[in-house]
Amino acid sequence: MAWLVFILHLFIGTTLAGVGIVVVLVIGFQSPWALAGAVVAGLLLAFPLAWVVARALMGDGT
Repeated sequence: MAWLVFILHLFIGTTLAGVGIVVVLVIGFQSPWALAGAVVAGLLLAFPLAWVVARALMGDGT
């Protein structure tokens, strides 16, 4: 299941990081720290989400 979590994290993390960048730019923050924070937050939020999705795909979750 670890390989599935890794593959899902690649896609989910990239998507959440992109959404975070768009949100930060729409709000009006254009500093490099705000953009980097959005990317890091997206990648960190992707770990538990990828795990939940992997469990659901493998039929291990409820």
